[in-house]
This record gives sequence, structure tokens and C-alpha cells, in this order.
Amino acid sequence: MSLGDDVRERLSFLGGFKVTLRQMLRPRVTSQYPLEKRPKPIRFHGRHVLNRYEDGMEKCIGCELCAGVCPADCIYVRGADNPRDDPVSPGERFGFVYEINYLRCIHCDLCVEACPTEAITESKLFEFSFTNRADAIYTRQELLVDDEGRPRQLAWEDWREGDDLHTSAWMRATSPSGDASYEGHVQWSGELGYGVRAPEAGQNGSGDEVATGSRELRALYQLHLDDVDRPPEMQGARGAVKRVQAKIALRREAMVRRRGAARR
Repeated sequence: MSLGDDVRERLSFLGGFKVTLRQMLRPRVTSQYPLEKRPKPIRFHGRHVLNRYEDGMEKCIGCELCAGVCPADCIYVRGADNPRDDPVSPGERFGFVYEINYLRCIHCDLCVEACPTEAITESKLFEFSFTNRADAIYTRQELLVDDEGRPRQLAWEDWREGDDLHTSAWMRATSPSGDASYEGHVQWSGELGYGVRAPEAGQNGSGDEVATGSRELRALYQLHLDDVDRPPEMQGARGAVKRVQAKIALRREAMVRRRGAARR
């Protein structure tokens, strides 16, 4: 064995550091959780909310389709006739009893898909824990949005700014029979406190990426791609400069949001 071979064999352990050294030159993925949280995906499945129409009436008509389609059997619904002098929903019936057992829920979103009136949607909140089993069963009063259309924030939930925005984005992205020409056309009713939500960006590019939060997520995720997976304009030395500029811009936006939240 030559001297060179002997040196290479003795230093062969350095080959195990290739991945570590390569990652050191990339942007950090780790965030200072829970003080700092990364943006959640647009179609994130979190805690459910029961919505109202813009006039304040409840969307739930007590049809029990969500309970029937639930694979985990975690939803319990009982409908009742609407009072003639003070109706709760526009239909003949409303959801008199509505419960979700989060010890069973798997957040599959099938209940949202089955709902004919878009009464139940999912927020981006997933950080909630319970000290007893009774707290895990959310009632209609806890799921129903308040008079301003905002989800009710319970003591054991860690709500952050934006967790109630852009809910059930898949509903605003799908198109009838898969026809892309219908993308971007509003086919859903307005919600109390939010109005008519913007369509999600799709194949034809007619969606509003700013209103739906897609632009911020796309800019964040592109920072962590391999060079070959990035668009041509983001590759090489010039692309590295653009990525650094994008990262600085994201940090500035996050700082502005934190300062605004602190002032409130």
C-alpha cells in the first residue's frame, strides 16, 4: 500500500461529513418554534369551524351528511325544525346538536367535501390539547363562529395570526368535471367576517396568490430546493443572490407582522 492510499484510508471517515458540509451552505430550515412558526400549507387540515352567511344566519341545515361520510365516526349531528318567528338557517332545518370528537377525528376533510352548504370548513389550527376527555368533544357552541365571523378561541388552543384565513382552499381550487376553464370562477357563498373568499391559483393562473397566501409559501419553499429543482432563473450565482434577497424580504415581513401584533 502506497503512502497516498494509506492517507486516503485513514481520512476516509471524512466522507461521512459530505452531507453535513453541503447542508451548512444552504438556508436553515429550523425555526424558533413555538415563538416562530413557518407558514402552513394552503390546504392545511386543522380544527373545524361552523360558518355563517354574511347576514349572520348559520349555514348548517342539519342534513347529517358530514356525520354519515365520516370514516372515524367522530361527528354527531341532530337537526331540528327552524323556528318560524326566528329562523336559525335559511333552510327548513338547522343543526340543533353538532359535536366533533377530536380523540377520533383524523382530519381527512371528507366532512367538508360532503357539506352541501359549505357550513363546515377547517382552519389552520392544529395545536390544541386537552386535560380531560370532555374537552376533546367540541360542541356546536364551540365550533360556531362568533358574531364577527371569527372562530371561538378556547383556552387550550394556540391560535396564531392567519390560522383562520384561507380555510378549505381545495374547495376554491377544484373545477366542475376537471375543466380548467372554470378555475377562478367563484362558485361558493360568502362568509360572515370574510365575505367571498378568493379563488386559489390553478392551472390557468387566474387565482389571486396574494389573497390566498400562495405567494408567501412558494417563496419560502423555493429557498430549500436543490439547485437542479429550481427554475432556471433561480439557479447559479445569480439565482443564489435572488434567494438571499427573497430570504431577507421574508424576514422583514415577519418582523413587521410581529411588531404589529405586539402593538395590538
